[in-house]
Amino acid sequence: GAWGPRGFARVFSSPTGVQNQWPAMSALYENLRQLITVVDELRDVGLQHYISLPRITAIGTQSSGKSSLIDSIVGRDFLPRGGGVVTRRPLELRLVHLNSQEHPGTQAWAIFYKISDKKYTDFEEVRQEIERQTDSVAGTNKGIVNDPIILTIYATDAPDLSLVDLPGITRVAVKGSDQNEDIEKLTRDMTMHYVKDPRTIVLCLVPANQDMSVSDALQISRAVDPQGLRSIGVVTKIDIMDSGTDAGKMLRGEEIPLRLGYVGVKMRSQ
Repeated sequence: GAWGPRGFARVFSSPTGVQNQWPAMSALYENLRQLITVVDELRDVGLQHYISLPRITAIGTQSSGKSSLIDSIVGRDFLPRGGGVVTRRPLELRLVHLNSQEHPGTQAWAIFYKISDKKYTDFEEVRQEIERQTDSVAGTNKGIVNDPIILTIYATDAPDLSLVDLPGITRVAVKGSDQNEDIEKLTRDMTMHYVKDPRTIVLCLVPANQDMSVSDALQISRAVDPQGLRSIGVVTKIDIMDSGTDAGKMLRGEEIPLRLGYVGVKMRSQ
């Protein structure tokens, strides 16, 4: 209760409040960091098969903006992007915030789990390695496989989060590709595998230039979280809406309400 919005307003309204409350806040943050690390370690040893572990998962149709959103959260361009099927394996991303006193300036590096101990400081190389690992398992012909890539990013300007970027729900197999005709069932089942867990926070990505009533993400969210206790709407592509239209009703939840509401984002425009 003390750290709700009113608590923050009260603390930061006076220098004395900051001085009195900062040690407790710092200790709380450090405990949270340790908790996230323990959860990641438990997931590494396979405990998620027996108990529920918390995580955040971004879901939506193909090309709805999931990878761009995660790039924005991390603050770096490192995920493969382009037209058509790009994300073809789940990416389990672990962000670790680096203490700016121990690591002065802006520092960041990435490590791929169980591949090597190599530190990638060039995030273009991270993109290339994701593409290489994707091709090595899912093939080079647009195949989609439920075999996650696990990537940890350490950065002074990143939050402490564990989140998952999933292949988008794909309705029709691409001609001449490695995709089978059951590609929609495959991608839906993959999404359900992640979001049915009651400890998963669901980021429902809804493009602003499409009708919300046909959103796969909102449909799946409603199926696994009918009370809306763990679903957050994210309205993407606001910058490419048709002239004369706006996303006001979507953002206010007047079309399809969510208890936790919607967030509008503007990423890289066309």
